[in-house]
Amino acid sequence: MEKIKVLLDTDIGTDIDDAVCIAYLLSHPRCDLLGITTVTGEAEKRAELASALCMRAGRDVPIYPGASTPILLEQRQKVAQQARALGSWPRNTTFPRGEAVEFLRRTIRANPGEVVLLTIAPLTNIGLLFSVDPEIPSLLKGLVMMCGRFLDPPPKGYGPVEWNAVGDAHATKVVYDARVRRHRSIGLDVTMQVSMSAERFRKTFRDIPLFAPVLDWAEIWFSERPEGTTFHDPLAAATIFEPALCTYRMGTAAIDLREGNDFGLMHWNPGGPGSPHEIADTVQVEKFFAHYVSVVGSA
Repeated sequence: MEKIKVLLDTDIGTDIDDAVCIAYLLSHPRCDLLGITTVTGEAEKRAELASALCMRAGRDVPIYPGASTPILLEQRQKVAQQARALGSWPRNTTFPRGEAVEFLRRTIRANPGEVVLLTIAPLTNIGLLFSVDPEIPSLLKGLVMMCGRFLDPPPKGYGPVEWNAVGDAHATKVVYDARVRRHRSIGLDVTMQVSMSAERFRKTFRDIPLFAPVLDWAEIWFSERPEGTTFHDPLAAATIFEPALCTYRMGTAAIDLREGNDFGLMHWNPGGPGSPHEIADTVQVEKFFAHYVSVVGSA
């Protein structure tokens, strides 16, 4: 069984779907998780959450806290709320400081053409990485992102901009301007279809040992959103191993940096083969959930 080398950049600690995504990566038999970097406010507490989950899985995965503030903008996500439920979960509490971007750069250069970079957070770390070493995008096997909203109308209950894209919009521009062998975005247009009620979430995962801390942290999320959660990030991860879960369109994506209501809006221009970007446009919802549960339940 050929494994796929993956680097993950995450803002675990706010929306529970980051932890749900990491549980999937730790469980997937074809995932060689080379390391995790964290981003946005309280990046070190986010690293502790990632560490607790890795330890729960019995895995020694390198974890590096990254940038806590965007390149130019004010941080919109200042607190890692789920860190309040870290409690007594075993974890590392000290991490290398100021080394996240260098860790990503070094790891990708050591594995040219072999690493899929998965981003499920605002793109500060990745924008910095691509800026300090412009050759890095060409050395990736692929870039897969939970980022953007590309198709109209916006999903019900959401505005025109997407959180990860606008959180550090200048870094987002750097990342979308880069040329990568496969540059795939799984946007809100599609991820909003893979939602699960809080009741179903608790019932589905209560007997899976790896999910014990996730269920603990999820209660903080459900206290604010009692309706449940959406598997934005796990869907992006799943397309690395099961791309046929979604269908895709080729074209060019760009972020709007003009001041005003359109700041952070993603613009999409369809194109043919050779276009720089690929976006998801449909998902097989129940097939995705069956796949996800089969992976985490059999680990």
